[in-house]
Amino acid sequence: MESDNCQFDEQSASAFIERMSLSEKIGQMVIAGISGTAMGEQENSLVDDYHIGGFIFYAKNLESPEQTSIFLNQLKAENKKNKLPLLLSVDQEGGRISRLPGDIVKLPSNKWIGQLDKSDFSHRVGEILGKELNEFGFNMNFAPVLDVNSNPDNPVIGDRSYSDDPKIVSKLGIQTMKGIQSKQVIPVIKHFPGHGDTSVDSHYQLPKVNKTLQQLEKLELIPFRRAIDQGAEVVMIAHILLPHLDETYPASISKKVITDLLRNRLDYDGLVMTDDMTMEAIIDNFEIGQASVDSVLAGSDVILVAHDYQKAVRVIDALRTAVENGEISEKRINESVKRIIRLKQQYGLKDDPVNKVDITSLNQSINTLLNKYDQ
Repeated sequence: MESDNCQFDEQSASAFIERMSLSEKIGQMVIAGISGTAMGEQENSLVDDYHIGGFIFYAKNLESPEQTSIFLNQLKAENKKNKLPLLLSVDQEGGRISRLPGDIVKLPSNKWIGQLDKSDFSHRVGEILGKELNEFGFNMNFAPVLDVNSNPDNPVIGDRSYSDDPKIVSKLGIQTMKGIQSKQVIPVIKHFPGHGDTSVDSHYQLPKVNKTLQQLEKLELIPFRRAIDQGAEVVMIAHILLPHLDETYPASISKKVITDLLRNRLDYDGLVMTDDMTMEAIIDNFEIGQASVDSVLAGSDVILVAHDYQKAVRVIDALRTAVENGEISEKRINESVKRIIRLKQQYGLKDDPVNKVDITSLNQSINTLLNKYDQ
């Protein structure tokens, strides 16, 4: 069955999973990075040999609108022989975290949007972000940021946050999320349970947040709880250590954070994804294969391996070995794969090619919005 033919309901998803090999199932649970700016041996291998669930792109992979669309179309064409369509993802938050190439007018930072504090503006920004990604051929956006900017010394969040007020973060973040959803692009809310009160950057070190659950409930968790109540479908887990919740493992590989807090306490049954497992916060403190196994055991559905083909293969091999030796049950794998299928189906994902991007039209939409609010 080719990817663009798969149509599921809950029952047929279970039957479909039974027909998938273990390799196909585990491949779906990994989103891998891209090494260059065009299809290469590594991308072919991830699609053909490992049945990868999706890819993440960075600015270095995206040289021009034309090159980007061609590259994504090539990946989709190669993936047609697999059973499920690809998740094609990017960080397009607006502000300084904007990866798409070409002379696209920049949207303001979330901090600016927070100061404006208008729900309709936030929703429109979400619509534009969704439209941008759609035009290029992407179907998943690692946005909006729902971190509360409670620590002015935070080196990684800053103006990516809407506010130091969790109510404003909730209101505007949810509107942006809904705007992205309205364009059939999957939003990923991040960085659970909140990266706003950290003094180091998890790209380089493992941050520590010395807050109790009660303290988190009064600040960091508010936007996530509200977004889940409003239909959030994917949550990204941060690489932060919360000793009051789990002394040993960072949130991204902690059962106490993912299962006990997110799944059970916040009653969330959507997709759980790790932040990039190649960040120093993980690889300086843990072996990436075992950390990924621990993350799945903790409740994660998708492991993000944003850089290095060998690391992506290491994660896939480690997960496979863990199932084969009984460390992870195949039932546990099936739970995650069902969530992945459900999401891909819900958004009607297909490996269909896209046409040339109309930058002029995108910029008109952005300028019209900005002029309305005199940015």
